[in-house]
Amino acid sequence: MPTTADISRGTDLAVIGAAGKTGTAVVSALETADATPVRRVVHTARRAGDRAVDLETGAGLADALSGCCGVYFIAPNVHPDEPALFERFLRAAAGAGVDHVVYHSVAWPYTPAMPHHLDKARCEDILHASGVRWTVLQPCAYTENFASVLDGSVDALDVPYDPDAQFSFVALADVAAVAARVLIEGADVHHGATYELGGPDAVSVRQLCAVTGRSVEIEQVSVPTWMERHGRDLSEDARERLAAMFDFYDDHGFVAGSVVTAALLGRAPARVEDLVSSMPRR
Repeated sequence: MPTTADISRGTDLAVIGAAGKTGTAVVSALETADATPVRRVVHTARRAGDRAVDLETGAGLADALSGCCGVYFIAPNVHPDEPALFERFLRAAAGAGVDHVVYHSVAWPYTPAMPHHLDKARCEDILHASGVRWTVLQPCAYTENFASVLDGSVDALDVPYDPDAQFSFVALADVAAVAARVLIEGADVHHGATYELGGPDAVSVRQLCAVTGRSVEIEQVSVPTWMERHGRDLSEDARERLAAMFDFYDDHGFVAGSVVTAALLGRAPARVEDLVSSMPRR
């Protein structure tokens, strides 16, 4: 894989996967921080200024990354072969002279029982050997995965794992703020770092619902039942990956430390209570 040593450094920042939930939040955090020009790199252009690329073939990547000094890479959710996408992206990034790649991984990436987590561990290994300067962010599950409960939209919830399993839910805005800081400060500060980003408390889904102060009916359902209700549009591979994740959650929960999150934010990470109080009521 080519290195960036002899290519002049660009000045822009880019977010790959900018149209998704995480990408939108990272772009917003960068714009709020008044960062250098930010490029929204997406799979399907939806608004003016979007730069569309095809991660499956690499089409458009060279143009999208030309002139960028730092890039945040978010893969499509539960993609069947994220390492192949990531290798293709890294070749384009190195060829374009990108100085700093920030990879959106996940807490507990080396977990063979969760195949899409293990794919992220493989991506981290590929990144380490790529020749570009790098940083890895490993966020825990987002508190906003339960936004419809927190904002009062629903009063019933079905989950395909133990509702008393513990999670270190982290606010999406906190992950985005960390991503923005790492991108803006760049590789001179953050090269070689892997940052686990958990929320401040170990909280179950049942406890999360209780924080709302409303009565929320929680039903634990089987994984097939949940898939029938919520996963009909998913590919068979995605269904299998999510089923493995749900089984893991049922046995182990999903917790991560918050010390690094707090250090990079310069404040305590948001608690579930903070998000409830800040969300518009419905």
